[in-house]
Amino acid sequence: QVQLVESGGGLVQAGGSLRLSCAASGRTSRPYNMGWFRQAPGKERELVSAITWTTGTPRWADSVKGRFTISRDNAKNTVYLQMNSLKPEDTAVYYCAAWSGLIDDTPDYWGTGTQVTVSS
Repeated sequence: QVQLVESGGGLVQAGGSLRLSCAASGRTSRPYNMGWFRQAPGKERELVSAITWTTGTPRWADSVKGRFTISRDNAKNTVYLQMNSLKPEDTAVYYCAAWSGLIDDTPDYWGTGTQVTVSS
């Protein structure tokens, strides 16, 4: 089993920045692709950004391209999401996720989520 613990959420004004962190623990000896989903009230959970273990290749949702940056520290089993130029529509619960396989598949592990609220 792998445990994912998120941190860094909070309340910020529009145009501001936040940095989310997700630390993985447990059976981390094998590589996992990692990333972030978000779910706003009344909406489906969506993939925001993800990054592969081996090559560090990132992907983003169109809605966050140019504003969000994902990175990872494999030695610390930690993935980060730097969120800049935040908009009210970025308000959601952000969930860390880990895949043993392809990012296109359903994640194997989820964090419990961290709230991000962007005020206008």
